[in-house]
Amino acid sequence: MTSFTRAKEDRPTPKEIYNWKVYAFALILALGTFAYGYDTAFIGTTITQPSFVRDFGLNHMSKSEQNNVSSNVTSIYSAGGFFGALFVSFSLELLGRKSTVIISDAIFILGAILCTVAQNQLGLIYAGRLLSGLGVGGLAAVTPIYIAEISPPAIRGRLIGFIESSYQIGSVVGFWINYGIVHHIDPTKSMSWRIPMAVQMIPTGLMAIFVPLLKESPTWLVKRGREEQAVEVFSFLRNLPADHDYVAEDVAYIKGQIEHERALSTGGRADFTAYLRGAGKEALMRGIRNRFGLVFMLFVWQAWSGSSAINYYSPTIFTSIGLTDVTLWTGIYGIIKAVAAVIFFTWFLDRLGRKWPWIISCFACALCQYYLAAYIAVAKPKIGAAQSSSTVAGGKAATAAIMIFGAIWTAGANGMPWIISAEIFPSSLRSISGPWASMCVWLWTYVVTKSLPYMFTSMAGYGVYIFFASCLVCASIYAFFFLPETKGLRMDQMDEIFGFVSPGNDYAEYVKSEQ
Repeated sequence: MTSFTRAKEDRPTPKEIYNWKVYAFALILALGTFAYGYDTAFIGTTITQPSFVRDFGLNHMSKSEQNNVSSNVTSIYSAGGFFGALFVSFSLELLGRKSTVIISDAIFILGAILCTVAQNQLGLIYAGRLLSGLGVGGLAAVTPIYIAEISPPAIRGRLIGFIESSYQIGSVVGFWINYGIVHHIDPTKSMSWRIPMAVQMIPTGLMAIFVPLLKESPTWLVKRGREEQAVEVFSFLRNLPADHDYVAEDVAYIKGQIEHERALSTGGRADFTAYLRGAGKEALMRGIRNRFGLVFMLFVWQAWSGSSAINYYSPTIFTSIGLTDVTLWTGIYGIIKAVAAVIFFTWFLDRLGRKWPWIISCFACALCQYYLAAYIAVAKPKIGAAQSSSTVAGGKAATAAIMIFGAIWTAGANGMPWIISAEIFPSSLRSISGPWASMCVWLWTYVVTKSLPYMFTSMAGYGVYIFFASCLVCASIYAFFFLPETKGLRMDQMDEIFGFVSPGNDYAEYVKSEQ
């Protein structure tokens, strides 16, 4: 591994710490977001299959009733995700990161089973979607902080970035499975909707097999007073002897940080009631509350990026330039996003950082959307309508803008909020900060999904893209002034850049005293 692909190291670092174990851990944990990405791609097509409509009696419903069912199937998943993130804040602190992953994964699998085996009971579909949402919401809350806590600082962004890459790959897989089913399976047979429902269990089933082999987060172990086990975990993950100075430093940093935070917020008590009171107190402190605000705003900007609007309108643009197999081009768009995510988060993120990739990504994507707005306003493309040569030429440029948007947005700002939210909070607050980030995602996903059809109706199509492009410009400006660079920093350094510095917060001295 070359130094170009990682951030500057926070201290002299043995080459042994960059080993396959931390990569394997991160890839296993990222399987949860694979399932999340898969769901976003498969569910819309699956519930419109003629066999699903027949099996669950939708063919006997009015159009408005069918729309309500479709809306319920999607929104109940989002609601489950929100509350799943909320509930795991308790298990993260009481049971640990590993147990929380196992519980969330089991809940997701149970929900997927209910959706797959349902005969004609729409209630089972609703129950399955709710449970799957609860499970994936929990996984989305725990996996970023779990990965952050086991990662060497210099490659922390890359390892958390596997979450975004896995999400995009899951989305591509979901699309192409649906594409194959639509083209090769009789739509009147129940297997046309059961197969995609069942595929959800593959990534989460693999996670169920491998997660028990993972080690518990050393940060949580230290918080529970199990320091010897934390040393063993760091020794295993860093591929170093247990008595190595680097391992001792890792444990000392965590121990010093936890003791300092506990003294500030709980008076030194370590029980769960004291933790809740102390965490609430600490969350409102100067230098901490701004981190919660930053995470909230990053997910706001992410949600209002316009990526959902592009997904909504891209079939019309593809048709306007004579592309007959619209679903194929939609799949190509997904592949471009997935490839861009893998390349950026694997090889460039820890070198380029968080701040400037966010700024450049948002601004470039805004330009793409301004062009789309101009094209739609002037050409007024419509599916099935005859197109002039100038409309076709403009449509080709619009298609290029869509592909460029997908690549730059995915290889930049889209996955950044997850990484930043996982790395900027002290260990005493991660049982709150992880769920907080996940709840922000589900909340704004729900709001944007519900708002988009009304926006297209009231804003004449092109106005939607002007709105989203302007949001992206605001996101760039916001990041320039309020988003600090966090690549490769330890938590004591995070405290300094966010303004949480107080007497006694000297980890270097603590490490020396422990050696």
